[in-house]
Amino acid sequence: MPRLPKLLPETLQFVLLSFEGPDQYAMAGGLGVRMKELGLELARQGFVTHHIFIGDPTKPARSHPHKNLTLHRWCRWLSEHYPAGVYAGEESKLLDWNNSVPPFVVADLVRPAAQEGKLTAILAEEWHTAHSTCLVSDQLWRAGLRDQAIILWNANNTMGFDQIDWGRLNYCSQITAVSRYMKHLMWTRNVNPLVIPNGIPGARIRKLPEQSIKALRAAIGTNEILFKIGRWSPDKRWNMAVEALAEERLRGRSMSMVIRGGIEPHALEVMHNAHTRGLKVVDLKLPENTSDAITAFNNVPRADIYNVLSFMTDEIVSLLYAASDAVLANSGHEPFGLVGLEVMAGGGVAMVGSTGEDYAIPWLNSVVLDTDDPAEIRVALQHLREYPEVKIRMRQEGRATAENYTWSKIVEDALLQKIKYTAVRQDVRSAPWPLLGSIAYNSRGETRPARR
Repeated sequence: MPRLPKLLPETLQFVLLSFEGPDQYAMAGGLGVRMKELGLELARQGFVTHHIFIGDPTKPARSHPHKNLTLHRWCRWLSEHYPAGVYAGEESKLLDWNNSVPPFVVADLVRPAAQEGKLTAILAEEWHTAHSTCLVSDQLWRAGLRDQAIILWNANNTMGFDQIDWGRLNYCSQITAVSRYMKHLMWTRNVNPLVIPNGIPGARIRKLPEQSIKALRAAIGTNEILFKIGRWSPDKRWNMAVEALAEERLRGRSMSMVIRGGIEPHALEVMHNAHTRGLKVVDLKLPENTSDAITAFNNVPRADIYNVLSFMTDEIVSLLYAASDAVLANSGHEPFGLVGLEVMAGGGVAMVGSTGEDYAIPWLNSVVLDTDDPAEIRVALQHLREYPEVKIRMRQEGRATAENYTWSKIVEDALLQKIKYTAVRQDVRSAPWPLLGSIAYNSRGETRPARR
């Protein structure tokens, strides 16, 4: 086994590759949040970190939100023509990305680090970066630097899987995934990924003022409150949640649900079903200030469903987590299930699905729903009514679980350990050394070291 250095800020830098990133322009889903928070945590721990992403064209090509973190906004010249967001003009951006990112990573990031005696961990995310990950590996071989970089490619979901050359990607990088559920799905692609879970910022774990919780509940004005947030996707089982609410209201329960969706067309079907079931829906926009948001609920007519149409700050979302009797993160397909973990961090009661939520333990820290039957939600709600001590325990155990999934712990206990293992598999050396022999190619045209 080659001698490896300790993976410290003095011996290792990070390069993050993803289409999504911290700019609002680049935030299309959970990936943007993941990359923003991972980059900041690596920088806080002292690692020099470069994040290359499709950024806001009105912002500088490079910026430094932390002394150890450099944001590289790529394809800005194309994004100027596609102001709608990161995936507008997707094919053109992907072509430019594949042509320009690999040589930049090799020449401007890996080589200078190697000359300083540092290794580079390259963490690429999602199908858009799969081909460029292979190109980075190839170009590192040609430059005699492949032994100076540890390359991992991560799957956050199954989108774009049919676009990936899995054999080549598995040859050129260590494939990872965010949950055991994703790992099992990827076995069908003849790969066996390592599992590195998502994390949450440590600041998410906090106890909100009881006064604010009571004020919000009073403003909504029903005995029980449900909350659901996510994309308008059938996978999120919105209709299951609406049907459960309708059945509870039909039986005389004093209950309302606050919802916040995205921009997807599935919203039309969900709202149609809500109106068909006789539920009163009120649309509202919330101010960013928490007290003003509570006032906004007071100022609208009483409703069965409060449909929030505006951006919600983390503070308001966390307050709704804590104030609700249950948060319905009841997805049928969830690669990881970050919302459930955020609910736990805020002291809420999470009702999650049973796919990628590796952290969920039924009736200890959460309610785990196995079906799309609304009756399963209703039975769980009744159990919580009959045994209030269970709800108290779940709030406590949930917060304890969340503390084990902060980004600081994920980086220290999971990511760095997987990188050490990957470094051994990829024959990474502890210091720069000349590549012996010439470059050879396999039958797929991929580079590999010639036999010495």
